[in-house]
Amino acid sequence: MSVGTGPLGDNATAGDLAGRHVTVAGLGVSGRSAALALARMGAGVTVVDGGDSDTHREHAERLRKEGVTARLGDAGTLPEGTDLIVTSPGWKPESPLFRAARAADVPVWGDVELAWRLRGTASGSTGAPAPWLAVTGTNGKTTTVQMLSAILRAAGLRAPAVGNIGTPLIDVVLDEQEPPDVLAVELSSYQLHWAPSLRAHSGAVLNLAPDHLDWHGSMEAYAADKGRIYEGNQVACVYNCADPATERLVREADVEEGCRAIGFTLGTPGPSELGVVDGILVDRAFVEDRQRQAQELAEVGDVTPAAPHNIANALAAAALARAYGVPPSAVRDGLRAFSPDAHRIAHVADVGGVAYVNDSKATNTHAAQASLAAYESIVWIAGGLAKGATFDELVRTSASRLRGAVLIGADRALIAEALARHAPDVPVVDLARTDTGAMTAAVHEASRLARTGDTVLMAPACASMDMFVNYNARGDAFAEAVRELAAGRADNVE
Repeated sequence: MSVGTGPLGDNATAGDLAGRHVTVAGLGVSGRSAALALARMGAGVTVVDGGDSDTHREHAERLRKEGVTARLGDAGTLPEGTDLIVTSPGWKPESPLFRAARAADVPVWGDVELAWRLRGTASGSTGAPAPWLAVTGTNGKTTTVQMLSAILRAAGLRAPAVGNIGTPLIDVVLDEQEPPDVLAVELSSYQLHWAPSLRAHSGAVLNLAPDHLDWHGSMEAYAADKGRIYEGNQVACVYNCADPATERLVREADVEEGCRAIGFTLGTPGPSELGVVDGILVDRAFVEDRQRQAQELAEVGDVTPAAPHNIANALAAAALARAYGVPPSAVRDGLRAFSPDAHRIAHVADVGGVAYVNDSKATNTHAAQASLAAYESIVWIAGGLAKGATFDELVRTSASRLRGAVLIGADRALIAEALARHAPDVPVVDLARTDTGAMTAAVHEASRLARTGDTVLMAPACASMDMFVNYNARGDAFAEAVRELAAGRADNVE
């Protein structure tokens, strides 16, 4: 293909982008990284974004100094002469910009697609590009990828946790100072939708539950985008034995010859599975005789926290690491070294014989259900923006564990109605206030309902933006309220 002439085909590479006019959709972190990388490769770059705030203008000015054109306040018009659109993850497929692109036969790549095509093009790189071990799922992605990175690093590999986890993939694949040996990659359904060329060494879908259906249009479309992570896998497609939908995606995938389906289970594993036996994480997939042998990898106590859903995350991470060839000792050492991020089933304090746990990251019903399953007697703090979710199944399966519930946020009535239907004997406190100070009131009400040995669990099952900037701010407010409660108890004792 001649530089700057003819349409960009499906097999276009980094060398085909010099001299092209590329439109980058979105001025966020990944959009800015894509724009800079493309400009430095010789492409003519225009960034479009519907926002026009002081922050937007500041980012735009920095890009202009690098030769990038920025168009703010208009994200729906296709710039004249565009050969390619590179989109940030959250832009919906039916956005006006993409409708215009389809009409003009202009291809759309996501930031992950661009990174995949750019891998190995850094000027200092030698040999084959670093392989990708990729993780997706409705819940648990970030924790699993961090565990995977820790395991790989315990094996002596340069293996950053990247992707949807925060570090733009484009920056990593073009890093000339510390090129990675292998990448532990978190991928969202949005990113996978726009990454048709991705072919990972091995991939995992942790679980599937309704989420982001407003973006994808249906559960079937959402699952199909998640399943893209298996396409072209070379060594292993890792699935959840407890979630048949993930195994169906493996069966439907077009993979490399010899690629294997590898399951993980909280029970005793069968051949080609990883599982748990007498408190030991074991491998019956990557052993010489998987019909009769099992390799000990780690103890349940090596996983923090040792909640069931987190053990599942550890098994998925171990499966991907073992597919890459790491020794069993690296699995154990990596899991021991791993500590979860804040706001993910994090123990804040014990106050008056009651444990207070922050799982603000449980922003949907599937995540909240996993969190509730980790404790026997719970005072549940829940509520926020439901995002179209229903709560009957969550309440029905968790009712026997509930000592009480404290409801906050805009859509708390939906949870209250589910509690009335499926847990009518559980006392419920409905906090009508939606200011951020409501969290302090919620913690105090929860402490009133709790008894010695209980867990006050903030697992909202909802998004946070009705009351807080994000789930981090919500979790911080909970932790601060718990600390205030503990200080008040100490003062009372004195």
